[in-house]
Amino acid sequence: MNIESDRLLLRPWKESDAEVLYKYASDPVIGTRAGWPPHQSVEESKEIIRTVFHSLHTWAIVLKETNEPIGAMGYGESCECNLPARKDEPITGYWVAKPYWNQGICTEALQLMIDHIRQTTDIPSLISGHFKDNPASGRVMEKCGFVPTGEECIDETMYAGKGRPIRVLRLEL
Repeated sequence: MNIESDRLLLRPWKESDAEVLYKYASDPVIGTRAGWPPHQSVEESKEIIRTVFHSLHTWAIVLKETNEPIGAMGYGESCECNLPARKDEPITGYWVAKPYWNQGICTEALQLMIDHIRQTTDIPSLISGHFKDNPASGRVMEKCGFVPTGEECIDETMYAGKGRPIRVLRLEL
């Protein structure tokens, strides 16, 4: 299923996106801010598309102007973090390539996904979090209505997450 605004398209990932995914996901700044290791090859990016991104609730963030995926957006049961999710509360996450930071793209994409969830599901709430040293991600969530819960967690199993506090936010739908 595709979701779109005037400038963005959220669509399923395709294996043919592997090269552009690698171009952006190999940037060590991107993965470190999100808690995952930089991609090491196009083949690894293709495998991520086949596995991690192979979901009805995970989309490529595509800039319509270029028709190129520039990030990812999704929600689901869990990730490799220990956010204090309620029973059946999906965790949401996103990232966008560094050349597209500070253009409102993540906020727009997250709002598109939230609107889609409200219109097509009976999900009562979403939970998310961001490393405290990445406050820009928290600002995106807050612009879309997420509220800090006052909780923090640390997940020692995440790549680049060891010892980094995660600020927890929730959105009541």
